[in-house]
Amino acid sequence: MCKHIINTQVSIRAKCCNKWFDCADCHREVSDHEIYKTDEMIFACKKCKKVFRKTISTFEEADEYCPHCDNHYYLEAVKPQPKISIELDGDERLKTLMLDPRQKRLDKSMYDGQEYEQ
Repeated sequence: MCKHIINTQVSIRAKCCNKWFDCADCHREVSDHEIYKTDEMIFACKKCKKVFRKTISTFEEADEYCPHCDNHYYLEAVKPQPKISIELDGDERLKTLMLDPRQKRLDKSMYDGQEYEQ
């Protein structure tokens, strides 16, 4: 599974080392060499698991689909967005440190269940 492109539909075979990768960045991470650029690419469709070749110089709109199952594999790449999450379970003191002072806080009274603005 590719961590660089979320919606990858095919794997590519790198001609330089004859190994399969989901993207060129995946190749770059595990190899000690640059990927060999060639006019003919070999793909493996992730939907039907069949292999096919495409010539890049004569690539047409009809070539955006797997020839075996018509899976649309040539898509705009969707890259994962970095997220920062902080879990503050348990310690109430940490939660108060993370509050934005510009926002109104509503606290419930433990005595009557009503909400009070602070």
